[in-house]
Amino acid sequence: MRIGIPREVKSDEYRVALLPVGADELTRAGHEVLVETGAGAGSGLSDEMYSAHGARIASTAAEVWDFADLIVKVKEPQSFEWPLLRSGQLIFTYFHFAASEELTSNVLARGVTAIAYETLRGPRGDLPCLTPMSEVAGRMSIQEGAKYLERPQLGRGILLAGVPGVAPAHIAILGGGVVGKNAARIAAGFQADVVILDVNVDRLRYLEDIMPPNVNTVFSDRHNIREQLQLADLVIGAVLVEGARAPRLVTHEDLKLMKPGAVIIDVAVDQGGCFETTRPTTHSSPTYVVDGIVHYCVTNMPGAVGRTSTHALCNVTLPYVLRLANQGLEATAAADPGFVNAINMHKGKITNKPVAETFKMPFSAFR
Repeated sequence: MRIGIPREVKSDEYRVALLPVGADELTRAGHEVLVETGAGAGSGLSDEMYSAHGARIASTAAEVWDFADLIVKVKEPQSFEWPLLRSGQLIFTYFHFAASEELTSNVLARGVTAIAYETLRGPRGDLPCLTPMSEVAGRMSIQEGAKYLERPQLGRGILLAGVPGVAPAHIAILGGGVVGKNAARIAAGFQADVVILDVNVDRLRYLEDIMPPNVNTVFSDRHNIREQLQLADLVIGAVLVEGARAPRLVTHEDLKLMKPGAVIIDVAVDQGGCFETTRPTTHSSPTYVVDGIVHYCVTNMPGAVGRTSTHALCNVTLPYVLRLANQGLEATAAADPGFVNAINMHKGKITNKPVAETFKMPFSAFR
């Protein structure tokens, strides 16, 4: 199979979809790998490193897209990449279709097979390709929250840990999944006062067992969310509904409950965000203020730490890339029902039910 690795072109995206060791594994298995020049630079990986492991280097993105049967990326194709998509081509990346009807419609029109990292299910029902980036984003959310709570960043002027005689920051985390758990661990290390909210009581019991004493759990309902908004210096949006748009848990009106200069970090922005006032931002311009509340809604948070994120992502994606290259789409899907869950589009049809339902488009099962 011919595998193409284009350079990521989303704003401030420094990850790459394949490590040199991945190129080595694929070429040793008899496949061809074409990497766009500079694709690995943001993660500290040179063209020479890829060449030394069997890949060829292409001078343009168009050359990669035209060559490849299978495109492996990190982020969804950007609007200027859409014309490069070819009918019948396999594209393996994060798509997050439910956040954008325009992306959904345009990729659908190209007739590609869209295989989404974020809906691929592992043998235990987990989301193996989403988990490492959720771990990164969860940990980064506290790092970024600490920065934007500083007064020069228009925050409240709060130190997360406080000092002797001064109370620490209060952090509310909406969602106790992978993002929420990792955010809480880092926040706890800062000695902040942390509350995790979730609708799954069993998950709350688990979190209560593993978290230190400065992390508490609260059932997530409208009353408790509003109560936490009043107390919070920092609110982390960490809600996930697989494949679908994130539920909006906080309305514009609710911001009036919050302290001026409080900070919102909406990690759910990739799936549309869980705050009504969320709109996508970039690492170059990460924040905006609504009614005195600082919003950080960067859609590719892990992209800022490309050296860490690329290795964490490729550790879990490479086995699937190898399987696709060695066996092809049909055989891979036949052997792995969890992989079928990742096929969001095929032959011009939406094959992921939550995506179809989000935009009221026809759904057609892959098989």
